[in-house]
Amino acid sequence: MADFQIDAVSDSPEETVNLGKRIASHLVSGSVVALQGNLGSGKTCLTKGIALGLGITDNITSPTYTIINEYLSTPCFYHIDAYRLNNEKEFEQTGGLEIINSDGICIIEWSERILKLLPEKTIFVSLEITGSSSRLLRIKGIGSKL
Repeated sequence: MADFQIDAVSDSPEETVNLGKRIASHLVSGSVVALQGNLGSGKTCLTKGIALGLGITDNITSPTYTIINEYLSTPCFYHIDAYRLNNEKEFEQTGGLEIINSDGICIIEWSERILKLLPEKTIFVSLEITGSSSRLLRIKGIGSKL
């Protein structure tokens, strides 16, 4: 697999969900996807699409207060929100380091708060608000193009 970077434009929440489904088709056991973007940029919406693409039909909500939500699937799906963390040590204390180095698939919102802990093969997705319902998604990582 080679490094790649692509830019994608989403003009609606539905398109963001569909882009998440496309991303999901490229994830394997142990994949980590680090999301970065301002409040309201579509991180949770994209995560919902990734979960749907992996066959998870549970209601996906941001784990802002619980930090980590686990969804039973094969492999296990972890939705992590680092927004309320002050530092990497707090993430380690939640058991997060073991999770992102497990065989599960991990999606991390506000990943910039724990950058030093992310595995080398992390896929990075930045979401930028470009209009009332439009977003620019910049996807960088290791693997095949979407």
